[in-house]
Amino acid sequence: QVQLVESGGGLVQPGGSLRLSCAASGSILRINVMSWYRQAPGKQREWVAAATSGGTTNYADSVKGRFTISRDNAKNTVYLQMNSLKPEDTAVYYCTALKYWGQGTQVTVSS
Repeated sequence: QVQLVESGGGLVQPGGSLRLSCAASGSILRINVMSWYRQAPGKQREWVAAATSGGTTNYADSVKGRFTISRDNAKNTVYLQMNSLKPEDTAVYYCTALKYWGQGTQVTVSS
């Protein structure tokens, strides 16, 4: 069993930045890949970024160059630094590892 708790969402103006955090607890030794997904209103959930415990990262084309995923393995936490935010980044952002999902955190980009 793994518990994932996201934080850091909020309202930000276009061009602004936010940093999301996802803290993992429970049976975390088996976790290799931690990922972020997002779901905008009326749209399907989409993959945003992923990071392995060894430091390999991958990004969706829509966020490449603007978002950075990182992990602190000692704290069992994954982060998503989001810069140059656009209104189309508005969504609920979810952290996932193995088959487990967090509850999500709302990110709203609006002037």
